[in-house]
Amino acid sequence: MDKTEAATGGPYDLVVLGGGPGGYAAALYAASAGMSVALVERDKVGGTCLHRGCVPAKELLETAAVFRTVAEAAQFGVQASAPVLELPTSQVRKQKVVDQLWKGLSGLMKSRRIEVFQAEGRLQADRSIALDDGRTVTGRHVLLATGSLPRSLEGFSFGGRTILSSDEVLDLKELPSTAVVIGGGAIGCEFASLLSDLGSAVTLIEAMPTLLPGCDEDVVEVVLRSFRKRRIDVRTSTSVTGHHAGGTGTVVDLADGGSVEAEAVVVAVGRRPLSDGIAESGAGVALDARGFVEVDSRMRTSAEGVWAVGDVVATPQLAHVGFAEAVVAVKDMLGEGPVPVDYHAVPWCIYSRPEVAFAGYSEEQAKRAGFEVVVKKDPFGGNSRARILGETDGVVKVIAERLPDGRAGRILGVHMAGPWVTEQLGQAYLAVNWEATPDEVAAYLQPHPTLSEAFGETVLALTGRGLHVG
Repeated sequence: MDKTEAATGGPYDLVVLGGGPGGYAAALYAASAGMSVALVERDKVGGTCLHRGCVPAKELLETAAVFRTVAEAAQFGVQASAPVLELPTSQVRKQKVVDQLWKGLSGLMKSRRIEVFQAEGRLQADRSIALDDGRTVTGRHVLLATGSLPRSLEGFSFGGRTILSSDEVLDLKELPSTAVVIGGGAIGCEFASLLSDLGSAVTLIEAMPTLLPGCDEDVVEVVLRSFRKRRIDVRTSTSVTGHHAGGTGTVVDLADGGSVEAEAVVVAVGRRPLSDGIAESGAGVALDARGFVEVDSRMRTSAEGVWAVGDVVATPQLAHVGFAEAVVAVKDMLGEGPVPVDYHAVPWCIYSRPEVAFAGYSEEQAKRAGFEVVVKKDPFGGNSRARILGETDGVVKVIAERLPDGRAGRILGVHMAGPWVTEQLGQAYLAVNWEATPDEVAAYLQPHPTLSEAFGETVLALTGRGLHVG
């Protein structure tokens, strides 16, 4: 492709619509394979994850961790005055982190000669992308990666300073003294934990019978116990019906007739695909009843030459899943016969306090799938590094298939809650995905004293000859 072709918008080997994790990963991977690539993004490359989601949320959670560390410093013999939160300063730091990563990503795109069009795009029937500035970009292959938006609740309109989406709460300039978080999934638990650690009185409302639906019950129990110890008012099996003005903010009405008043309400009930208007009717891209783009195991849509990845498809809404799907899609374009993503065994990380991390089956899921199981658990209370840190709320739970002789066979799932478990999941994820057995994993040394010893100890116990775990 010469420079004249690029200036007129193609034809490129690949045109990507959407510059979030799935989109930019596809662009980078394709460019590294020698494909000519154009990326269409209406805002900034990096998408929700970098600018309004994963990265800024974790930066603010780190602010909460620092605040908590200073507040508890006296326990370590370090005398310090009571910490005072300057949220605007933290917001400046958050934006600095985001901007540094964005500039690095933009530079990487440029170095790989990826043409970035900052515009709104729409897929046409001829597989071209029509931009809202009048230009058209054409490609031999097209990948849709338009992402998602926060879901809303009827009667809870976003905007202003009271009813906040998961995007808007990340831009708070003042900490609310009281807050209601609606939704007890991963996002809701992270925000409830964040606001509580910074000093807000938090009520967490979840319509399901338990927090973190889908997580192993022993892990959920650790989180619930920690939240209640920190006086987070957790209300499960509770739904909201609306809200009305109150004395200091708004009053959230509950289906059971009760109510909760708060200065701020955070709606964290998941995200919906951003698929409205991404393709004209003649383009042949099918959507399901919820608005997700339908794809096969190689991320191919119903339209010839068009793939889709990330939050716009009905797969786990995780940035790293978007990365993996992008690789599958590009490999398929290149005819390399990719191995589809195994969604059952993807790693999940939740950055509340305590953190949660898991991969594979929970105990209940394994039993429902028909497995006979062997289970071992190791609480962090007996882990020396956790004691040193003063963070002993936690557990490591390993679920293995029971062999006919009663011994533990392949590891089906690993579920953890506790300090820095999101950084410990790597070895557990590999064990699950390689279908390793406890005998194989237990042969590997765990350094002492470390938090990761808890996983090693639990696996060793599954061999029938544990040290500290019975």
